[in-house]
Amino acid sequence: MGALADLGALIGETVADWPGAGGGTLRFWQPGAAWLLLLALVAVATIMLLVRSTVWRRAARTRVVLPALVAGAERSWLSGVRHAPLVLVIAGLPWLLLAVADPYTSLRQEDVTFPGRRIGLMIDASSSMVRQFNAPSLNITGPGSQASFFTTVGAAQRFVELRRESEYRDLMALIEFGNEAYVVTPFTSDYDNILLSLALIGDFGEFVRFPDQGTVLTSAVEQGIRLFDAFDFLDATGNLLVLFSDGEDSAIIQGETTVLDVVAAAEAAEVPIYFVRTRYQQQFGGLVSDERWRDAVERTGGRFYAASDEEALLAAIADIDRASVGEIEVNQYVTQRPAFGPYAGATAGLWSLAALLALVVPQFRRFP
Repeated sequence: MGALADLGALIGETVADWPGAGGGTLRFWQPGAAWLLLLALVAVATIMLLVRSTVWRRAARTRVVLPALVAGAERSWLSGVRHAPLVLVIAGLPWLLLAVADPYTSLRQEDVTFPGRRIGLMIDASSSMVRQFNAPSLNITGPGSQASFFTTVGAAQRFVELRRESEYRDLMALIEFGNEAYVVTPFTSDYDNILLSLALIGDFGEFVRFPDQGTVLTSAVEQGIRLFDAFDFLDATGNLLVLFSDGEDSAIIQGETTVLDVVAAAEAAEVPIYFVRTRYQQQFGGLVSDERWRDAVERTGGRFYAASDEEALLAAIADIDRASVGEIEVNQYVTQRPAFGPYAGATAGLWSLAALLALVVPQFRRFP
């Protein structure tokens, strides 16, 4: 049963890979080899016809004429069936030539479904993130600095590594924000690319040179939603935002906006926010805004985490990882995809059928 299942899977892959299924243009790596094979086949056929005609003429001289055993017998219409295996072998020759030419498709579009989510990572790089946050296992700059920003970047790296080591193939984007929000890396399925971007923004010199020192979470959330919209993801399921911040929004503190205004864009777009509030030794309720933030992000379908120490921060990351289940459908473009398999499969199928008919069914080996 295992061999039959493997054979069925191979046939299914061959059919799925049939050239033209993705709208690609068929090209050939080795057209010269196919022409040489065609010339060789023509030469062999010609030689065989010459040899057969010569042997036929010689054999005719030694023949003995006998009277017909059954006079006037009608020729059966099934007599042509004996040529079916030969017809199948000849039908397989064009596919063999195409396979030898080593075909490939220049451009192919595929709709692929992967387990995972579309995740926007948002990192707060404002001046308030210089507060201490002691998390030795997440420290990316060494023992010299325990600033919340570097701990946050380390937490984001840990989250990406968890996703990379699992079965998921997420589409991730990275946004860094202060007064304004900046897209560092647009959506990509390359986890290493996201990790490299996190390492770059986590450099001490880059953090010091970051131009925006304030915190406006509204701009970050709106930038994240615009990014989903730019990739035409808003109508799809499986979107979420993971927000790392200390929650000190200068616009909210000054009364220019409210917590509900911050999440309004995400709520309207039905994109849940998973907010990890990073304030060392400040458990839930330690900040006046905690309850308001919790109520606001839960309106989007997300969750609020009061990360007061390393253990709470790691627990938040693990919980977001567990909650980020689902599937995403991706339009994938592949260039120079090999198309040898379908043509070789067609040849093998036709020739196998010819051999099966000749060996198993007697009518294909003799006159009926």
